[in-house]
Amino acid sequence: MTKVGEMSNVSNARHLARVMAMQALYEVDAVDGDPAAVLDAVAAEHQARARARALASDLVQGVLQHLEAIDAVIGEAAPQWPLAQVAGVDKAVLRVAVFELLFGQRVPPKVAINEAIDVAKTYGGEGSGRFVNGVLGHVLATVMAR
Repeated sequence: MTKVGEMSNVSNARHLARVMAMQALYEVDAVDGDPAAVLDAVAAEHQARARARALASDLVQGVLQHLEAIDAVIGEAAPQWPLAQVAGVDKAVLRVAVFELLFGQRVPPKVAINEAIDVAKTYGGEGSGRFVNGVLGHVLATVMAR
């Protein structure tokens, strides 16, 4: 059985992993950097422990492996916002969350969405939280309902 402190550590590791994955994906998208090297630098900057680093790596690799499908889902969920016009942080947050919603198996949808909104509010622009919430709400209601 998991102790309360251990659960908090797992939750903190997952949150940090999402932040690191978002930052790495943002940089990879912006400068076409090597994903592993970028993630190593981000993890070092955060002084991340092995668990958070491994979770972030899984997220980055998963997003990049399914990027075409993920971007298609985001495009369908927000047709008025072509992906090229979406702010880089918002795009990276959405990619991580959509990966977790469609291809991840360990995270309940509401958790993935709430985490994405929190990361968007912290690292994105003024309307990022609302934008991410709207897009992911649409993904949950339509794409995942199929």
